Amino acid sequence: MFKGSFVALITPFKNGAVDESAFKSLVEWQIAEGTDGVVPCGTTGESPTLSHEEHMRVTEICLEVAKGKVPVIAGTGSNSTEEAIMLTAHAKKAGADAALIVAPYYNKPTQEGLYLHYKAIAETVDLPIIIYNIPGRSVVDMSVETMARLAELPGIVGVKDATCDLTRPMVTRLAIGKDFCQMSGEDGTAVPFLAGGGHGCISVTANVAPRMCADMQRAWREGEVSTAMDLQDRLMPLHLALFSETSPIPVKYAASLMGKCSAAVRLPLSEISEAGKERVKSALTGAGLLN
Repeated sequence: MFKGSFVALITPFKNGAVDESAFKSLVEWQIAEGTDGVVPCGTTGESPTLSHEEHMRVTEICLEVAKGKVPVIAGTGSNSTEEAIMLTAHAKKAGADAALIVAPYYNKPTQEGLYLHYKAIAETVDLPIIIYNIPGRSVVDMSVETMARLAELPGIVGVKDATCDLTRPMVTRLAIGKDFCQMSGEDGTAVPFLAGGGHGCISVTANVAPRMCADMQRAWREGEVSTAMDLQDRLMPLHLALFSETSPIPVKYAASLMGKCSAAVRLPLSEISEAGKERVKSALTGAGLLN
């Protein structure tokens, strides 16, 4: 259903509020640069610190700008099932193509709890759902067996996999089938994830390098493996720099250097360190994105 380079959009802030103008410009630039799809209100978009009103508005702005030019997968996850249902229902009404729903964080549900959480959402809202499996942030790791159970339900169409376990796309493909959409959730694994049977990447780095990320995905799809590998080599130092501190701190600083928005993040996230600034600047310059 979805393939290629999808960007996990940052949410720009100005004077403590969402910078709607900067966000619109960012989405417009992403589309012009060839990004295959956009994902507002995920972790990279600092969704835990957005109010419900801000969350919905950011999704609506993204859809207004995209206007069917590229798919919009709206982040609608929560550690409250009822809240996730509410946000997913809003995304459906606003016109999103799918919802990205993170595994409930902090609650530490069992595998059965995970299954029932997603089942409740899928049965309440008729919108394709991408499961977001990111044990580094949510603590719980959805097993392939649980994912296979969920894939039997109408509406559960894929996974954003941020486990960094490169056996996962292969094992998941064998368990569920090749049509179950598998997107890497870790930029550094984008190419090997494709080699394991994945379909694309929901990328942090694409916020500042959309064309390179999209070209890398397209090169792989077209069988130009050497081109994909060359792009991976150019992007890898940037991937590492953008995850040198808690994301999205470094990528928002990178975006500020490129004139896309301010580097502001909301507490409890804090300003990037001086060492982090130098690392990000160096990586952007090395990738040819900053003079």
